[in-house]
This record gives sequence, structure tokens and C-alpha cells, in this order.
Amino acid sequence: MRVNAIATAAYGSWHGDGVDLAGMRQGFDRMLPPPGPDVVVNDVVVGGVPGRQIEVAESGPTTVLYLHGGGFMLGSSVGYADLGARIARAARARVLLLDYSLAPERPFPAAYDDVLGAYHALLDRGVEPDRLALAGDSAGGGLALAALIGLRDAGDPLPACGVLLSPFADLTLSGDTIELFAGADPVSSPEAAEQMVTGYLAGADPHDVRASPLFGDLTGLPPLLVQVGTSDILLADAVRVAERARGAGVSVDLEVAYEMVHVYQLFAHQLTEAQEAIDALGRFVQRRVAK
Repeated sequence: MRVNAIATAAYGSWHGDGVDLAGMRQGFDRMLPPPGPDVVVNDVVVGGVPGRQIEVAESGPTTVLYLHGGGFMLGSSVGYADLGARIARAARARVLLLDYSLAPERPFPAAYDDVLGAYHALLDRGVEPDRLALAGDSAGGGLALAALIGLRDAGDPLPACGVLLSPFADLTLSGDTIELFAGADPVSSPEAAEQMVTGYLAGADPHDVRASPLFGDLTGLPPLLVQVGTSDILLADAVRVAERARGAGVSVDLEVAYEMVHVYQLFAHQLTEAQEAIDALGRFVQRRVAK
């Protein structure tokens, strides 16, 4: 499969024995291409949390608050700038890539608190919730879902929609595809997932809904788009999130891409299926935000 070769080459360039956390963070960011010359990137601070705002010629009044992946320990707005630009173009939006707190330096629930703080700050700045989408991939997808639950519980205005790409929504690691697809997904492994959960939780209860939103009450959440691949070790997380949300009366679009690996959308610069998924994401956001 071409996607496996692409992902193996990308992750294998920096991920391996003897690479410390700083090296892994640098490698993860360098693995992905920079945005094109037509992309406007500005450093921002929102609610005390740094990040980057991405705008393209197609950007309109819609804002996408995007939470990067990386197992709660890796990832940044620098490495995700190309994906942010592609989402901005597809959704006709500005994209805010949030540099939430990373473990182990700042473990759970610091990242969750950062997301809520940034969301509230956007509302305080005049961003209308019905022109706002909350999105994320992997760990960021789990954070996005947890934040939606927290916002609903607090009675805060909810965004127009949520977008979850390969969401890491169950930190008890009970999803069967983590083991079943260990050899099929070159992006992650059961061992890596366990290490990241341990570093992030730092002894906290993995059943806490802020950490594992799969176990939360999903009633009353905004429409959700869930994208995942059939070779993704977190396929079970994504499917269970979609099933539980639908059971709670939430409108859910579940898109399962044949033979795609964990967060395959990151490889849109090389993979047609990845760009097609981003285009579908953009159409979903455009349908759901206020006109």
C-alpha cells in the first residue's frame, strides 16, 4: 500500500531507538512540509496559550480551532502549518493551530484547560460560536471531544460543529484495534500509545472524561465529523465515538477510508486520499457553520 510506504518513510526518519523526546519533537515537526508561499501565518496568543493563525485567500469569517496530534507529548503549530493551510482552503476559514501544553512537562489536565481557555478567549474576542468549528486529530481529537463535553456541562455556547480525525478518545486503551492493527499501521503501536498515556496522565484516572471522552455523556453535542482509516490502530476509538454520539442523538458523519493509516490526512502533499478527506472536512464545516 502506498500510504504505508509514505508513512513508514516519514515516521522512520526520526522515530526509533536512541531518540530522546526533544529529538522526537523536532523530527515530528520536520516530517511535514511547510505551508505554501500564499499562506499567511501569524503568531498569536489566545487565552494565554500560544499558537499560529493560518489564513489563505479563500479564508472567510469562519474560524477552525485546531488541536494537533502527537500523543499529548509531540506536535506543534509549526509542524501542522501545511495541514492547517489545507483545512483553511477547504473550509474557507481561518485556522488557529493551538500550542496547548505538552506532557510530561505539563501533564493532564493542563492541555484540556488550555483548550477551554482558548475557546473562551475566542468568544470574548467576538468570534461567534455558530461560525466556529472545534477540530483535532489523534490526541487533539480526544481533546476536542472532551472540550465539547466540558463546554456543554458548563452551559457555554457550543461551536457549530466538531471534527475528529482518528480521535484518541479512550486512554484505558480498551479498543481492540490497538492490538489487532499493530502491524498494519506504521504510524503508531500499542507500546507507543501506552508510553504516551502514562506520560500524559501522570497517575491520573484514565476513566476521567476529560482524558477519555468516549466514556462521557455525549448528549447535546453539535454535529460531528469523524474520519478514520481501516488500518488505523484507533479505528475502534473512532467507531465507538460515532456510535455513542449517534446513540445520544448527535448528528454524526463517520467516514472510514479503506486501507488508510492513523491521521493519514497529514500526507495530503503526497496522497490523493488524504486531500480528498480534507476536502470533505471543508465541505462539512461549510455546511454546518452559519451562513
